[in-house]
Amino acid sequence: MQQRMTAHNENTADYAVSVPKARAKLSRKHRSRGSGVLLLLAAPGIAWFLIFAYAPMAGLIVAFKNFDVSKGIFNSPWSGLDNFKYFIESGDAPAIVLNTLVLNVLFLAATLGAGLALAIMLNELRARLFKKFMQSAIFFPYFVSPIVISIILQVILAGAGGHGGAVNDALGLFNLPQISWYTEPGPWPWILTIVKVWQLGGYMSVIFLAAITSIPEDVYEAAMLDGATRARMALSITLPLLKPTAAILIVLGVGRIFYGDFGTIFAIIGDNGTLFSTTDVIDTYVFRSLRTIGDFGTTAAIGLFQSVVGFILVTAAVLIQRRYSKESSIL
Repeated sequence: MQQRMTAHNENTADYAVSVPKARAKLSRKHRSRGSGVLLLLAAPGIAWFLIFAYAPMAGLIVAFKNFDVSKGIFNSPWSGLDNFKYFIESGDAPAIVLNTLVLNVLFLAATLGAGLALAIMLNELRARLFKKFMQSAIFFPYFVSPIVISIILQVILAGAGGHGGAVNDALGLFNLPQISWYTEPGPWPWILTIVKVWQLGGYMSVIFLAAITSIPEDVYEAAMLDGATRARMALSITLPLLKPTAAILIVLGVGRIFYGDFGTIFAIIGDNGTLFSTTDVIDTYVFRSLRTIGDFGTTAAIGLFQSVVGFILVTAAVLIQRRYSKESSIL
């Protein structure tokens, strides 16, 4: 009898050990299957980065070579840092770099501010259908082509025939002098900033709206019980809780601060040399240099310069963010 009980206990112990092992095997199997599905879904994005982001890095050596198309990248003679010296020592470099920084700072500050304000206002709307309509309406400009934007701006500022325009007509109603907008470089940083706000304000607001929806409703309910107004709740609850989202957008914007918005700026300004003093950025300068001179080495050097400075600025922004606001840091 005792032998039977001993055998029964041993079998029970073996079963108790085997069940967790079987479950562990099933769990690992499910995890591996789930990981395989996730990798399959991520494969197109990984392939895109490998082909269009990492593979072209082999061409960075063009920045250090006197590139000759007939000899190819690897057989062209080395030029050291001459391509960098050509850009830095040129008389255009300081003004171009300054324009790039000024325009991008204006774009970043204005679009973030507009997106944040729009998101808070849309969040306060109670009419559901009107709210959905407004979200779609303000997001639509993000999909408008820069060429279409340039045509609209031409009609507003100079008219269809290059004379007049809606703005000058409005100035005429108040007996104010008309302005030849396309020959006056001074106002153009602000004009381009208004265009970027119209183009990206809705896009930024959608990002902030998504962050607002993640704020627990009971926080607002508690504030309402304490007698807080909608304005006070927006200032004391919504804005502070949007700091992490704003911090991420700022860091991403800082990383692109040395890259001019080539598509929009070139579509609007084109080859209008009278406006270059305030609108010519690194990207448009590189494009013109490549189109007129055909110097691949210098253009590659400028592109590498932008990338290195962008990396340094992003790293500095993240470190500053971690030092002064750890709760909203992205790392």
